[in-house]
This record gives sequence, C-alpha cells and structure tokens, in this order.
Amino acid sequence: MRALLSFHPLFRRHLAGFAIALGLSLATLLAGVALLGISGWFLTAAFLTTATMSFNLFGPSAAVRGLSMLRILSRYGEKLVGHDTTLRVLADIREWLFRRLGPGVHQANQALRKGDAVSRLTADVDALDSVFIVAAGPLVTGVLTATAVTVFLSVMLPAAAILYAVFMATALFVVPILLSSGTRRLGARIIDLSTELRVAAFDMVDGHADLIAFGAADRMRARSDAIAADLSRTRLRLARASASASAAIAVLGGLAVVGTLLTGLTALERGLISGPILVGLLLASLGSFEATAAVTRQVAKFGSAIAAAERLRRLAETPPVVVDTLHPAALPAGGSISIEGLTFGYDPRRPVLRNLDLTVDAGSSVAIMGESGAGKSTLGALLLRLADPIAGAVRVAGTDIRDIAQSDLHARIALLEQNAPVFIGTIGDNLRIGCNGASDDECWFALGKARLADFVRSLPAGLETPVGEAGHTLSVGQARRLCLARTLLSKAEILVLDEPTSGLDRETELSFFSDLRNATVGRTVLLISHAHLPFGIVDRILHLTDGRLREDQ
Repeated sequence: MRALLSFHPLFRRHLAGFAIALGLSLATLLAGVALLGISGWFLTAAFLTTATMSFNLFGPSAAVRGLSMLRILSRYGEKLVGHDTTLRVLADIREWLFRRLGPGVHQANQALRKGDAVSRLTADVDALDSVFIVAAGPLVTGVLTATAVTVFLSVMLPAAAILYAVFMATALFVVPILLSSGTRRLGARIIDLSTELRVAAFDMVDGHADLIAFGAADRMRARSDAIAADLSRTRLRLARASASASAAIAVLGGLAVVGTLLTGLTALERGLISGPILVGLLLASLGSFEATAAVTRQVAKFGSAIAAAERLRRLAETPPVVVDTLHPAALPAGGSISIEGLTFGYDPRRPVLRNLDLTVDAGSSVAIMGESGAGKSTLGALLLRLADPIAGAVRVAGTDIRDIAQSDLHARIALLEQNAPVFIGTIGDNLRIGCNGASDDECWFALGKARLADFVRSLPAGLETPVGEAGHTLSVGQARRLCLARTLLSKAEILVLDEPTSGLDRETELSFFSDLRNATVGRTVLLISHAHLPFGIVDRILHLTDGRLREDQ
C-alpha cells in the first residue's frame, strides 16, 4: 500500500479533474436514487388515488423526466471527465517512470528480460487506473450517497435509518476490506503470471529459429500453455471472490430493504407515513446500493494495483550505473577519441575487454569488427558512458568522460544502434528526435545525405507523411536510412554506428555503406559491424578478439 500511496503527488496534479468527475458521479447516483424514489411514490400514489382529477400528474412526471435526463448527462460527463483525467495521470506516471529510469536504463536492461520490461512499462502502469476509477471514486460517492439517504430516512422514517446505515456501512467498508485482503495475493499472482506469459511469448518469437532447430518448440509451447492455464485459474478464483462479494452486497441490500419495509409498515399502521412515501423510500434505499456494487465489483483489482505499484517503484529506484561528478569539467571542442588500458566486464571476474587501447583522430573513421559476443557493442556503450570501466579510461577531446556531465557527452556523441526504432508519427517527427526544432531545410539536408530525400519527395505529404507503427509503411532499407538521417541531423561530432545494416540484404547493405562515407564527412565515426565492408568505407579496420584490438595490415 505504501508503494501505491507514493504516487499521490502525480494524482494530486489532476485534483480538479477528479473533483469534477466525483461531483458528476455523485449527481448520477443521487439522481438515480431520487428517480426511483419519486417514481415509486408517483406510481403508487396515482394507483391509490380514486379522485384522479385531484392528483397533480404534471409535477412528478416532470421531475421523473428531468431526473432521467440529469442521470444520463451526468453519467456521460463522469465517464468522459473521469477517464480523461485518469489517462492523463497514467501519462504522467509513464513520464515520471522514464525520467527516473533514464540514468539507470542500462542496468535495468541488463537485469530485466524483454517481456518483464514491457510488462512493467505498460501493463503495470495501466493497472494503476484502479486507484480512482474502480476504487476511490465509487467509494467516496457511495459514502456521500449513503449519508444523504440516511439523513432523509432519519427525517421520514427514523427507525429505518439506523438499520439502513448499518447494512450500508457493512456493504461499503466491511465487504470491500475483506475482499481486498482476501484477493491481494491473487492480484499479485496475476501480475507475476502475466509477466511470465509475456516473457515466454517474447522468447518464443525472438528464439523461434533456435527453438525449431533444437526441437525445443513443443517444450516452450507446453511451458507457455502451463503459465496460461495457471493464469486462467487464478483469474477464475479472483472472479469467484468478486462474485461472492457481489452476492453479499445483494443480500445486504435486500436486508436493508426488508428492514425499511418492516419499520415502515409499523409506521404506516400508526399513520406516521403514507403508503406511496413508504414505496418511494424502499426503492430509494435499494437504488443507493448501486454505489456499493460498483466498489465491490472492482475492488478486487486493487491487489493487482498494489503489486503493480510495488514493481514500478522497484524499477524506478534502480540505482544508476553511472553518476555525474559533483563538479563536472567543461568538454573542449573536438571529436577525438582515446581509450587507454580499458578493462570491463558485467561480471568483473570474466572481463569482456582486457587492457584495450584505441585512438581515433577527429574527423576520421574506424570500423570495429568481430564475432558476436566479442564486446563490440559493449565498447560503444562504454564510449557513451552507459557504464564505467573496471580499469583504464575513455577520453573524448582529451578529457576523461567521467569528469564531464553526461548531458555534454551525449550532445557530443550520437548513437545509431542496430535496433534503432522508427516511431509512430510522421517522417518529420522521427527526424526531429535527433534535433528538436530542426527546420524543414535541415531535415531535407539530412535525408539527402542518407539518400532518402528523393523517396520522401515522391510522397504526397513529404515530411508530414505518417510512417505507421514501427515504420511498417517503409521497407527495411528505408527505415534504416531514416534512422541514419535522424542521427546525421544531430549536431554530434562523433557518430557511433552499431550494426547499422542489421537485417538488410547484401545489395541494400552495400548501397547503405557506399553512401555512408559521404554522409559522415567531417565527423568522427566508430562503425561497429560484423559485415564484410567494401574497400574505402572507413580509414581503418580493427578486429576485436579476446578483449583486445588488432589492426588489419
């Protein structure tokens, strides 16, 4: 619960929206209660009246129609405002999470499997909508509605007010508390199993070829089926608990109505209340239990929300792998790179890079070749200071990168990784990620360098052309060139290109490499690749073997 409450500052920002939604929800419930009460009184009174001409039909009928319209409009408004505000809160939570995660993203990436990371960044955040939509809002409106009905009963039928208040309080507090405590472990289990299922799904997709080759596909499928079956059983147990709570609410509502009826019949015999008013009070009491049903029906999700909040807090509190020095030095101009005696390994007992040296002059280009797992991408990560070496130093423009601010370093170095994504949006949107506020002319210049300008000009909307989710409207080669143009648009003097032709066929790969030299003139380029490079693409080719670099002769 402490983890869930820690998000209250983000909810507090949208207090006005929640207050409006709460007011509309209360208006909906009170209109419904009043509608049932007046309708019951009106119909009963009209039936019992013998002198029909003396009965005023217009006032009650107008009230019924007015309350009906009010209930419809307030319910629509409550759904619109409540969901809009909740979605804004979830957007704030995602922004908060990414800001907190940014410095420690490399360590989180090492610690979490892909399915678990996706689950925390998406499903766990979505689970927090329970805090207002399915719990706090209905509970508050339920309490206010119950108070209003109790006060009205205390005036019209005092003996029934006490019974109603007891049954309503039990429905509003006792049943939800018992349900929440009894289903908290189930909610946490559902979160864990959902994560396991996502991890298994990603493993099956990413490792499909290997699973087929080693005959392990059936075992993996059986494992996924077992997780799915366990998840289904857990959700069924949660649904049964929620249904039992709803049944308890129905019983409590029935007892409240019976209690009101018995005390009302006594009052009716004594002439203290009329029959139509008694019917109206019975229906109003029954209608007020709508709020308790909403609370109980959804409070079972609270356990999942608590578990999701705890997982998000743990992720957000991941300590950063590297931190800026208290007094960072200014980064001099220049694009030179110097690596001296570099030793690094995620497991210090088994370093991937051993006493490695490398010097790259400003404006020159160097290719780092090697087998998969040799440490090529790790070298790029160290240059960007996503981790610090065990021994040795990495210098940019003659300055140890541990002595400068990370923001200055990342402004000097741009990374094009092998899985660089194309984001949903337009071509211009994707380009300006590399340089926020870049002009159209600058975008076209970068596209020209990446040899994509002619294609974009052929599109009816040009830079405003949507690329679809994950760039599905582009070919693989066009997507890679768009990512290259985005990198070139940045003002960085050093470019780190990590497997930039990954996933391309050989013809497209050669075309990409042939344009790379001209596109990066004047910048320092560190090209990480295992592909066979055409002659003249880079100034030097180095091979990374056993943690050390050797140059082609």
